[in-house]
Amino acid sequence: MKTLQQRYEGRGLGHDLIIQTSVRLMVPFIQLFGLYVIVHGHYSPGGGFQGGVLLGASFILLALAFDIKMSMRHFSERINLVLGNTGALLFVGTGVLCALVGGLFLDYSALTALFPMDAIEWRSFGIFIVEVGVGLAVASIMLSLYWDLSSNGDLEEGL
Repeated sequence: MKTLQQRYEGRGLGHDLIIQTSVRLMVPFIQLFGLYVIVHGHYSPGGGFQGGVLLGASFILLALAFDIKMSMRHFSERINLVLGNTGALLFVGTGVLCALVGGLFLDYSALTALFPMDAIEWRSFGIFIVEVGVGLAVASIMLSLYWDLSSNGDLEEGL
C-alpha cells in the first residue's frame, strides 16, 4: 500500500487512492449512459442537453479526482473545440437547411424535398441529429468552462 501511495505522489497526482480508483471505474459507465441518453433523446425522456451534461461531468470528475492534465489527456482541448463546433454546426445547420428548402427553422418535414423519406421519418431523424449536436455542444462548453474557471484560464493546474 505504501508503494502505491508513493507512486501516486511521485506522479504529482492526488493522494486519495479510493476516490481515484472509484472515478476510474465510474467514468466509462457515466460516459456510456450519457451517450445512451443522447441517442435515445428523441424516443424517451432526456436528450442532448442531459446527455451532454453527463458526458461533460464525467471529464470534470476526472479533473477533480486527478487534475486538469489528466482530464485533458482523455479529452484534449483541440478535440473539445472540434466537437463543440461540430455540435453547434449540426444544430444550426439542420435548422437552416430546413428553412432553405422551404420550411421553418427546424421544420424537419421540409427535408423531404431533399431526400426521399417520409415526413414522419424526417422528423424523427431530424430530432436525432439535433439531439446529437446539442449533446456535443453542451459537453464541450461545460468542460471548457470548467477548465477555464478552475485554472484561471491558463489550463495548467485546476482546483
